[in-house]
Amino acid sequence: MKEKLLDILACPTCGGDILLAYASKYDGREIIEGVLTCKKCTREYKVVRGVPRFIDLAKIEDDKAATAENFGWQWTNFTQEDPKYNEQFLGWLQPVTREFFKNKVILEGGCGKGRHTKLAAEWGATEVVGIDLGDGVETAFAMTREMPNAHIVQCDIYRLPFKKVFDYAFSVGVLHHTPEPKKAFVSLAGKVKKGGHISAWVYGAENNEWITNYVDPVRNGFTSQISQPLLYQLSKLPTLSVFLTTKLFYRPLNAISKPIANKLFYNEYLNHLGTFGWREQHNIVFDHLVAPTAFYISKNDFASWWEEIKAKDISIIWHNENSWCGFGRIN
Repeated sequence: MKEKLLDILACPTCGGDILLAYASKYDGREIIEGVLTCKKCTREYKVVRGVPRFIDLAKIEDDKAATAENFGWQWTNFTQEDPKYNEQFLGWLQPVTREFFKNKVILEGGCGKGRHTKLAAEWGATEVVGIDLGDGVETAFAMTREMPNAHIVQCDIYRLPFKKVFDYAFSVGVLHHTPEPKKAFVSLAGKVKKGGHISAWVYGAENNEWITNYVDPVRNGFTSQISQPLLYQLSKLPTLSVFLTTKLFYRPLNAISKPIANKLFYNEYLNHLGTFGWREQHNIVFDHLVAPTAFYISKNDFASWWEEIKAKDISIIWHNENSWCGFGRIN
């Protein structure tokens, strides 16, 4: 944790300023071990292995704890980086461009292994803070610790430990894995100052009926309940099917005749998936099977989120014919 993060932090309980009580271990500009305290209510929060911790997983709800555990395992084992992440990230944030990040204080709601926090920092953010509930913060910190403008915080998205100072907040692929996605979105928007912006990407209900009817029962009843190492091995079989189908069928046919390819089942997404190699496809399949909680959001429901926060200049875009990208200005 870099000391300048204190300017952004606020007690999630009372909203008071957060102070550094003491640091027992430094590594350059990073506080590796220490204790933070609230100036107002005197509650203490630990800094452990470079990450300030504002939660106790033993005391949070079971569904949140299970999600944190499962995704934490994922992001500490799928640590690869891919040059296609840049294009993929901007696809999820449409109509945002990389230039939009410059000179902004940014909050990422659910940073996973830190790949998007890193990109936001590289693209010129003044400061970018990535938050997550699970052990993935360890990987995210390792990925971003050398970047002077990147910070990682472990906390609950419903109890964010920040002042209302952000110019931009975004959440990619996270809100639909929370117990109450709309409430999580509103919480995130609540830390963006007036005139700032927020983006969100979520699974769509439209065109995903086959997942909710056939994949979800398996995920709910089996794959999210077994050990992550076992699922890691078992998920290689469906990954092989997806990998061969996208590489040998979808990608070639899209290259030869897009009009014909567009008639294929789930073409936009599977053609996109075919741009990735085995490791990333395995990650994506595992991601779909490991989540204890997953919601598929209709366009109308998604639009109501933006109405809830009274956003202006709203843009809602259909992405890969299976998900929704949203962007708006905080009024």
